[in-house]
Amino acid sequence: MSDAVTPTGFRVALQQYRDIRLFYIFLLGCSSGFPWVLIGSAMSGWLKDANLSRAAIGYFGSVTAVFALNFLWAPLVDRLHLPYFHRTLGQRRSWVISMQLLIMLATFAIAFTNPGFSLLWTSLLALLIAIAAATQDVAIDGYRIDIIGQNENKLPAAAAMGVMGWWTGYSLPGYFAFHYADSWGWPAVYLGMALMWLLLAVLTLMVKEPASNRDLLQQKAALRYQHSLQHPALLWLTVTVVEPFAEFFRRNGLTLALLLISFVFVFKLGEAFLGRMSIQFYREVGFSNEQIAEYSKLIGWGATLVFTLLGSLLNVRFGVIKGLVLGGLTMAASNLMFAWIAEVGPDENLLLWTILLDNFTTAFSIVAFVAFLTSFTGVAFSASQYALLASIGNFGRTTVASFGGSMVDMLDGNWSLFFIITSLMVIPGLLLLFAIVQQLKKRRALAE
Repeated sequence: MSDAVTPTGFRVALQQYRDIRLFYIFLLGCSSGFPWVLIGSAMSGWLKDANLSRAAIGYFGSVTAVFALNFLWAPLVDRLHLPYFHRTLGQRRSWVISMQLLIMLATFAIAFTNPGFSLLWTSLLALLIAIAAATQDVAIDGYRIDIIGQNENKLPAAAAMGVMGWWTGYSLPGYFAFHYADSWGWPAVYLGMALMWLLLAVLTLMVKEPASNRDLLQQKAALRYQHSLQHPALLWLTVTVVEPFAEFFRRNGLTLALLLISFVFVFKLGEAFLGRMSIQFYREVGFSNEQIAEYSKLIGWGATLVFTLLGSLLNVRFGVIKGLVLGGLTMAASNLMFAWIAEVGPDENLLLWTILLDNFTTAFSIVAFVAFLTSFTGVAFSASQYALLASIGNFGRTTVASFGGSMVDMLDGNWSLFFIITSLMVIPGLLLLFAIVQQLKKRRALAE
């Protein structure tokens, strides 16, 4: 890694968006964001309308903890060939489409549950969606890394298109869900979203499978263990499960690797607490489902697209490290805006400015964050190594943030204090980022 993307000019950055591969990344990003509507925001709205408690809604979100565990089976997504699908679609697309179809079936099934009376069945189906979506994410992240390669100056553009796709897949179905929830009812909304998944699977067929020398590099990795492991099955298992993570630590060194893991865990923790409880907050403070649809989903989606493009240009121009610092500071500021709403009440103008700032923060920081993580992955095991880093971040975003509802309860429903606390969570991440920069400088000095 040089400087986490070498700074360059705005004209060069804009020209990169003429690359058709970025459109493929955008389409797959849509599939990556959509599941968080099904088991996240829309489900929170349904559970709220079913009169479940804050704590229950918060704990329900713990089904997304599997996103923090997908690194355990990510090596299989890198190496295991799915019957029939692999031959016709290729390694990455075969996994993506298989998971899309599984999510579609689970979404269809969840429409026939009633979380107010059968929360267990709803939770099990949500867990199935989460597992399939977490597996899909491994394949999509591997696809993005494979198709762009190691071109550092294209990493922010690729990250931006993935983020824009993610928020399109999250916001437009989310707008649909909340706009029609009151008139159609949540079961009908989930049937509509199941049909959207079928459309996404069809669109994925348009995406071109990336050319890769991954198989050759994995064969070379197997030579490292061939003399000590004679049994073919044990050799395959070691190369598949152990080598991706061993190679990551060898290439980056123990100190830098541990700093990276710690940074990834804490950097977006405050934003995760906010995101987990935002729908509950909107409803308690007095906003309707339609207002949530218009401001949080529709306007938020448009703002995210604009800010993501802007964020990628700025990250290319000034470098990802500076982008992460700015992203962290604006994350804290956006959480404080929510604290302001908690004091003022359901003011639509204040909500608009809060949504704009929050989406700028999210878009800008994710572009920098994804480009930053991608630059530390290798070619042979790209999906596994990115999944290792991303899943650590997801652990904070899903498992730890699931206690958000209990935290609000412990604060006696004081939303203002809750958001102030979450704004302070960015400080450890910025300190770890500084330590990473110092390590990179030392490595560069030794290399010279």
